[in-house]
Amino acid sequence: MTRSTVSRRSIMIAGAAAGLAGLLAEPAAATPRSRHGTAFTNVTVIDPATNRVTPNTTVTVHGDVITDVGGRVPAGVRIVDLRGKFVIPGLADMHTHAQAEGIDPGLYVANGVTTVRDLAGAQLAHDWRARIAAGTLLGPRYTIGSRIIDGLPSVWDPAWLDVVQVADAPSARAAVREEIARGADFIKVYARVPREAYRALVAEAHRHGVQVAGHGPDAVPLEEAADLGQASVEHLFWTPFETSTQEREIRAEIQRIRLGLGDYPGWFKAIHPLEWSAAHSYSPGKAGRLYAKLARKRMRQVPTLAMHRGLDYARTVNLDDPRNKYLPQSAVAEQEFARQELYLKDRLPSEDPEWAQMFEFRLRTVKHLHEAGVPLMTGTDTGTCAVWPGFSVHDELELFVTAGIPPMAALQASTSEPAAYLGTNTGRIAPNHKADLAILDANPLHDIRNTQRLSGVVVNGQYLNEEARQHLLAEIAETAAKTPATAKPGACPCHTG
Repeated sequence: MTRSTVSRRSIMIAGAAAGLAGLLAEPAAATPRSRHGTAFTNVTVIDPATNRVTPNTTVTVHGDVITDVGGRVPAGVRIVDLRGKFVIPGLADMHTHAQAEGIDPGLYVANGVTTVRDLAGAQLAHDWRARIAAGTLLGPRYTIGSRIIDGLPSVWDPAWLDVVQVADAPSARAAVREEIARGADFIKVYARVPREAYRALVAEAHRHGVQVAGHGPDAVPLEEAADLGQASVEHLFWTPFETSTQEREIRAEIQRIRLGLGDYPGWFKAIHPLEWSAAHSYSPGKAGRLYAKLARKRMRQVPTLAMHRGLDYARTVNLDDPRNKYLPQSAVAEQEFARQELYLKDRLPSEDPEWAQMFEFRLRTVKHLHEAGVPLMTGTDTGTCAVWPGFSVHDELELFVTAGIPPMAALQASTSEPAAYLGTNTGRIAPNHKADLAILDANPLHDIRNTQRLSGVVVNGQYLNEEARQHLLAEIAETAAKTPATAKPGACPCHTG
């Protein structure tokens, strides 16, 4: 793929331009909060933070706060009888990229996703958060990172993405200060940041009281990043290196990687063989020492298994999915373009079994991380192949359980753990916590796929029953269908985002 080709047709997922807001209808609002409160009665409460399952319970909400769990129904409140149903805290997607006006916020809510962390500092996400706070847009709670801070040269071409490039400690510190001034809630670090620049970046961010999240920089071992205080690491590209008996040789190869500006495909081509070598020289002892460090430092891991599945099974991944009706046509086309030009370019069919084995190794890695006490969080990397806003959080939960994580622990990774990471009073069904709830028709502890059997959602205290939820989905599908096929691509990184 030439740079000119990529410049003309971005590898980023297409989204409707913000200017389409006036053309396309906004999603329907939720049922207004009852002035006197709402009591959800006769429901089984599953609270992953405490591992408690309480049947035949009442959850009372006033405004946007849970005021009581298990008590009597107060006089004068609206009563919603949820007999036979189950309620869990609203879910979290901790790795997203804003894509399309009239699409993303509603899809999250309709899927019971009430907390979202955006990892590219998109202005569209800032706009959504302001409108949600003002009550003019229905959507989840947003935490928004900085623009991507990468090395010099970046693997991203600035013509594709508003990326910040740093070469040394002074430029890294300056970049952190600028991003905080622009309103970033945390700093997003990328793969090619040099070691000294990385160390300065983390120190400067902490000096200003903000977290650092993102990639494991190629030049910095995860153990060192954990010691320095990186709060979360995304994906599973870097984790295998320190679990390998060939770590020294692999790191020497990483140091020899030389890439030009915008040569993301070159980075991917260089890193994958090293991943493969690490996976096949796995040392349980080295893994145990690394995972113990990550657990002690509470360095959250966001595996983005849904993204990795699309990558590792790129030849057979189903892009003709019914959920495509909720994406603009251009977005679906760009996913196919990325699949062919990034994932499958120069990959022979005979290599597919190797890639499949790599995904199985990733699943085992997630299980081992969990067993070692490393905190996990669900994230999907929206904008990548076969990933849909909102829907794919449920895919991620299913993949966690496939990896061997118990359903309750998987739910923790999507509720109480993100809340603890963010320092918010969300992710629990308890008094004085935010009224963000997902109402289910069946028990997710019996089958994690039951998180997909939604019959209602409460976000920020606003209740959508099943009729309202389906109406919201229908409006989003209509918006997607009306979005011009030539809509300007959104600033949304592909799977290395």
